[in-house]
Amino acid sequence: MIDVLLFRVVLPSEWQEEEMAANGNARVPTAPSAGGVGRNGLAKIQTNKKAEGVCHDDSTPPVKAQTIDELHSLQMKKSAPTTPIDGMKGPFAAFAEDERSKQQLQSISASLASLTRETGPKVVKGDPARQSETPRVSHVSHEITPTISVSDSSLKFTHVLYNLSPAELYEQAIKYEKGSFITSSGALATLSGAKTGRSPKDKRVVRDETTEHDLWWGKGSPNIEMDEHTFMVNRERAVDYLNSLDKVFVNDQFLNWDPENRIKVRIVSARAYHSLFMHNMCIRPTPEELENFGTPDFTIYNAGQFPCNRYTHYMTSSTSIDLNLARREMVILGTQYAGEMKKGLFSVMHYLMPKRQILSLHSGCNMGKDGDVALFFGLSGTGKTTLSTDHNRYLIGDDEHCWGDNGVSNIEGGCYAKCIDLSREKEPDIWNAIKFGTVLENVVFDEHTREVDYSDKSVTENTRAAYPIEYIPNAKLPCVAPHPKNVILLACDAFGVLPPVSKLSLAQTMYHFISGYTALVAGTEDGIKEPQATFSACFGAAFIMMHPTKYAAMLAAKMEQHGATGWLVNTGWSGGRYGSGSRIKLAYTRKIIDAIHSGSLLKATYKKTEVFGLEIPTKVEGVPSEILEPMNTWSDKKTYKETLLKLAGLFKTNFEGFVAHKIGKDDKLTDAILAAGPVL
Repeated sequence: MIDVLLFRVVLPSEWQEEEMAANGNARVPTAPSAGGVGRNGLAKIQTNKKAEGVCHDDSTPPVKAQTIDELHSLQMKKSAPTTPIDGMKGPFAAFAEDERSKQQLQSISASLASLTRETGPKVVKGDPARQSETPRVSHVSHEITPTISVSDSSLKFTHVLYNLSPAELYEQAIKYEKGSFITSSGALATLSGAKTGRSPKDKRVVRDETTEHDLWWGKGSPNIEMDEHTFMVNRERAVDYLNSLDKVFVNDQFLNWDPENRIKVRIVSARAYHSLFMHNMCIRPTPEELENFGTPDFTIYNAGQFPCNRYTHYMTSSTSIDLNLARREMVILGTQYAGEMKKGLFSVMHYLMPKRQILSLHSGCNMGKDGDVALFFGLSGTGKTTLSTDHNRYLIGDDEHCWGDNGVSNIEGGCYAKCIDLSREKEPDIWNAIKFGTVLENVVFDEHTREVDYSDKSVTENTRAAYPIEYIPNAKLPCVAPHPKNVILLACDAFGVLPPVSKLSLAQTMYHFISGYTALVAGTEDGIKEPQATFSACFGAAFIMMHPTKYAAMLAAKMEQHGATGWLVNTGWSGGRYGSGSRIKLAYTRKIIDAIHSGSLLKATYKKTEVFGLEIPTKVEGVPSEILEPMNTWSDKKTYKETLLKLAGLFKTNFEGFVAHKIGKDDKLTDAILAAGPVL
């Protein structure tokens, strides 16, 4: 038997009647109008038969397109008109917009000009895949003297994809960059190639009359020198590579939320991944700011897919990250790791800001509802991100800040969070920030569901997420705050001899700021079996440009001027070193930080420890009093004292490299800082 399915066409009036019946308000249905009844009493489907005998569905008007290409052209509308120059209207406004666009392209072309050619490449905005024909150019005279600038690359057009939106960059990455995928949360997963972290040994800084006396050179310095000629060789190589491409990505953005001291930066790159990364990490300009952007203060040429020439002087590998502070330029060759751009610009700010008497800081920053501001310094594993992210306080920033006359300002427009072992329970804010627009670097995900496995280290342990700061719910926008009330130095002491919290004098704050101490333990780096002390000047030696004492003197002056208090907080071990003691509970550390924020810890009773001479409170609400004095938690007092002296000796040895440098206008502060160290 064949089942016959009858489909009933329900008219709007019948819908209403059925709804009324369902609600207990049935009424007798009226008969359909004449000509509206079909076979078996069903409503007749009406069609309009045109003169040519073709039936049309007139339920909606037809689209205004004759071809599929025309239909696609209707799908996207032009962006909202840009702000007129000086309030111009009418045909003059259109002329002004054309002139401004022309000036913008001229500026980009000038950025891409090579050393051997006086002018830059021919540039045009837009994706070459969408261009119907080569842009026309005005006829030029044939009476041209051949020069070295005549080449294939000088005859072609370079398409500029300028300040694309995240959606546009997603499309570019997924279509053209292998290894780019949309994850289940909406974030863009990317790969950074062979390099999954920074290459500090391949970073170079031009040593010239500009930097000879300003920068920190020699033993212990992160600044490895190169000369101007070698920089220009690498710049030429990067620019020629970028000009050889059909398209390049250009980002014009800002650094520093303080409007009086912000820096205009231009990033020229070959990958959508890099463009989206910097879109998130730098401050995003408004349309009005972008129209009047003008000439950038600093330019990055990211040709990371192309290696440097290893036979070039000063090169030690196929990777080179080069800074030229006189030219205000940075060149990247041989590494696609996006963090090189972020930290390269941070180094630049470590040079430019102190020149303006503004202190640049590698720190987290948050602010209470009453306007009290705290800075958090700490190396990897100390809990800087965890402790500076507090639901009861506003986040100013997680990594890079400036302290100037107007208070504290975030340098960046985004956050760059570690993802290894990330979970919703441990880091809910970071977890929820990983959504559309976020860049996920080198993570592993399920091939079908696209769900990320944050515990998987198959590509690297250094998995990262880059997202705009507004993705954090309690972020304060704009990212500026008053002068700090507390300066918190975090140390993960795996030797177990530093107290959970100490109040520092100004000299002690400087001593521990310059030292930048923490300890590596097994799991932090391969091959480590026992605690290993590590020191990073100013808690960010890899990024500072001037001598650490320069930044320390500025920090001392700022703290003294604004009455800030220094604190040393140990988030490491208690009751013994790593392997025998136990790590201080995060709940206790949070109670200590809360007491610092509230001001109650300033009112506590203090006593001084031996050797390091640290002031420790006798009581902190919510924290067992016995752990506040480290020696109380050790069962073997002799081993405690031996370990304490060992760590003190490591501090002394590390600080010997800074003894010869005078801090401040006279020797008083220098002598005070030296006296603030451990006494053996």
